[in-house]
Amino acid sequence: MLRNLSKPFVRLTERYLPDPFVLVLLLTLLVFALAVTLQQQSPLAVLQYWGDGFWGLLGFAMQMMLVLVTGFLLATTPLVQRALDGLAAKVQSAGTAIVLVTLVALMASWLNWGFGLVVGAFFAKALARRVAVDYRLLVASAYSGFVVWHGGLAGSVPLTIATEGHFAENLIGVIPTSQTIFSGFNLTLTLLLVLLIPLLNRLMLPNKGESVFVDPAKLAEPVQAASGPERPAEQLEHSRWLGWLFGGLGLGYLWLYFSDGGGLNLNSVNFLFLFAAVFLHQSPRNLLNSLQQAIGGSAGILLQFPFYAGMMAVMVQSGMAQSLSQAFAGFASSESLPLWSFLSAGLVNIFVPSGGGQWAVQAPVMLPAALELGADIERVAMAIAWGDAWTNLIQPFWALPVLAIAGLKAKDIMGFCLLQLLLTGLVIAAVLSWY
Repeated sequence: MLRNLSKPFVRLTERYLPDPFVLVLLLTLLVFALAVTLQQQSPLAVLQYWGDGFWGLLGFAMQMMLVLVTGFLLATTPLVQRALDGLAAKVQSAGTAIVLVTLVALMASWLNWGFGLVVGAFFAKALARRVAVDYRLLVASAYSGFVVWHGGLAGSVPLTIATEGHFAENLIGVIPTSQTIFSGFNLTLTLLLVLLIPLLNRLMLPNKGESVFVDPAKLAEPVQAASGPERPAEQLEHSRWLGWLFGGLGLGYLWLYFSDGGGLNLNSVNFLFLFAAVFLHQSPRNLLNSLQQAIGGSAGILLQFPFYAGMMAVMVQSGMAQSLSQAFAGFASSESLPLWSFLSAGLVNIFVPSGGGQWAVQAPVMLPAALELGADIERVAMAIAWGDAWTNLIQPFWALPVLAIAGLKAKDIMGFCLLQLLLTGLVIAAVLSWY
């Protein structure tokens, strides 16, 4: 049934879904129009908001790019690549390939979203070289693992509110990750998704006659001609002791950092992945070769993030984002506020595809509402986090790295992602309502 249900979604997106950069331009025009018509803002005022905010997230954009780049660097280390190839070699059927790539992407994304995106994409390519399987669904399954990232170790919202001095500390204080990431409801929700998403993806597998296969030769990784270093400079670039030394120094610092009570945040996660990659790549030359590939995969983020920053500025300065969230919070109760927070976050995420940026938009509205209603603050915060992660399934912005590695376009996978969106939305809503 799900196989047939996915067909119209696949055809629809293949025909009408534009490139993500075109989409961000169209969304910008939509936000402009809504700010003028619904928020009673003048066109010149909206233009001012957009231009003033266009470069407003450069620091955060750099952190996000580093999450992707450091995750890519670690995913392309010989150790990880050998593990993925070894695992792929044991797969014999298309159904097993779909289930396994989903599980690997889910687990990797829970550790770090950049790592999960890259590992999932590379594992999908490794499987497609060995098994005849619909390549579109295989890559969509790899991307579906991304949905758990905000409930995992690199989640922006739980890491932010666990950090002293965060902007909402005067309202809610500092909330440790034991009450968010490692809470019973969050772990239960994560486990349910880990069990159900692979099953859904398996049930969407098209018949052989309807599948789109890819030539394994086109997925083969280029083989570099072996040549030993000749000049002294090349010998330094290929020296393993430099990679081991500085990788060890970075990891040693992290040991001191966590021993002194340091917590997980974006900087510590990026630091960990970077120096683990330095150590495992061994030589500076290997690391730099991987970096060249990583930068190419992050080109879309570099171009599009300022446009999203400008869009976010329009929504915040015009009051539109607050109005969207307040519309949900205005008729909620203490029991239902987490659910409405989740739904409103899913809507806002279409326009503000940044977990940290979205928290800055919604926290000033949802937290006072939670305090007034006596709702569970931790549950409301994580509901916003899950809402952000949920609609990323149809937000082509974060699919760019996966698509770049896999060699596909957003329209190739979004039909499957729409069904993944429906299932995960039902599961998350159910847990938020009844757990």
